[in-house]
Amino acid sequence: MTMNSQHDSEISFDPSSPSTLAVKAIVFDFDGVIADSEPLHLRSYQAILEPHGVRLDTKTYCERYLGFDDLGALRMIAQDYGLLLADEEIELLMQAKTRHFEKFVSGTDVLYPGAAACARTLASVWPVGIASGAMRHEIELMLRGARLGDTFKFIVAAGETDRTKPAPDPYLRAAELHGVAPEACVAIEDSHWGLQSARTAGMRTIAITHTYKRGDLLPHADVVVDSLGEITPEFVRTIERRT
Repeated sequence: MTMNSQHDSEISFDPSSPSTLAVKAIVFDFDGVIADSEPLHLRSYQAILEPHGVRLDTKTYCERYLGFDDLGALRMIAQDYGLLLADEEIELLMQAKTRHFEKFVSGTDVLYPGAAACARTLASVWPVGIASGAMRHEIELMLRGARLGDTFKFIVAAGETDRTKPAPDPYLRAAELHGVAPEACVAIEDSHWGLQSARTAGMRTIAITHTYKRGDLLPHADVVVDSLGEITPEFVRTIERRT
């Protein structure tokens, strides 16, 4: 089992977390886990919001809006900054944000180091899927660029469930598409919003410190790691064997 040399991955077994059950499937979040795309999302939001007098910095974005899909984030930003935006205006902003994001992504390798290897290795043992707050075409664009499109069994994307993260709906849908109970799934997440979604659905969780510090994630996760290279089949089985 690969472990971090500075501080071993910490495992906290919460009595309220799912009971022992063999792992049968893996579900990845996308932005912040597989793809280092959050900075590009932030740049896209900045581009569309500056004409409205909103200057969004990294700290505020990570603390307030990172866990939401575009619709949820823009509604909250409008509320926080007192923007009077009709539904039609928010839709136009979403379309503009998508255009900026696609321009920023084009020709850029946005995957985290080890992401492709991690996904392919886990997919050789269990079926793997994606449950994300990103738009489907954005996810597919980045997967095609990395030649990972065939690795994942399915994508659950923004707008494809009644509620988005932190509600459990995306992960419940992922379990349904895997054809297994949520308790038999392990979710890999980078934010407390996503971890809340997965744990409420009943999944066991691995948090990765790509976006937030270990101390911010540990209360919400079964396991915290610092790199995708740590998430081997052997490591996943340590979660499977917990009591």
